[in-house]
Amino acid sequence: MATKPRLHTRDKQMRTLIAQEAARLMAIDGVRDFGVAKRKAAERLGAPDTQNLPRNIEVEAELVAYQSLFMGENQPQQLTRLRDAALNAMQFFKAFEPRLTGSVLSGTAGQHSDVNLHLFAETPEEVVLHLINAGIPFDDLERRFRLNREVSETLPAMRFIADGVTVEVVVFPLNGLRQSPLSAVDGKPMERASIARVEALLAEEKD
Repeated sequence: MATKPRLHTRDKQMRTLIAQEAARLMAIDGVRDFGVAKRKAAERLGAPDTQNLPRNIEVEAELVAYQSLFMGENQPQQLTRLRDAALNAMQFFKAFEPRLTGSVLSGTAGQHSDVNLHLFAETPEEVVLHLINAGIPFDDLERRFRLNREVSETLPAMRFIADGVTVEVVVFPLNGLRQSPLSAVDGKPMERASIARVEALLAEEKD
């Protein structure tokens, strides 16, 4: 009986260490996927087979703490640059009701982060044609989202580079604007920001 509390404490400590190392990998090495970051962190800490992995929201909290502690001067500047790039991309895609999501919106973006946009169109070909007509080369991708706890959907995506920033857009059907997919961080509907909100965020930063 006396050993159980110590084991429990040791498990908690390992879970925290994995979260901290995963956050460092995301901040410094540019690992974007929470699952990949956690598995790499567990391996580096000598616990590759552990089932005691932290939740994504725990890793994100450690990422915020790491950026505040070690990147206090540079990260805010990088975030502003990425939000500027996001706003430019959103204005380019204005006809498709663009919404900013991900780390550039949440504020955890760093030097390795992409700009993630959700677009809404009758067909993905409309977005493809918009890019082609503008002479912008892009890669075709697919991204899978959970719409709720039971239903997932794979959607077309395109990735391109603008002013040195990687921009990834996912094309949702028109009715996708009403239902935000679930976040991989906390399982809640993903936060989305309109052009007006991104403009407001940038105005606050520059003030």
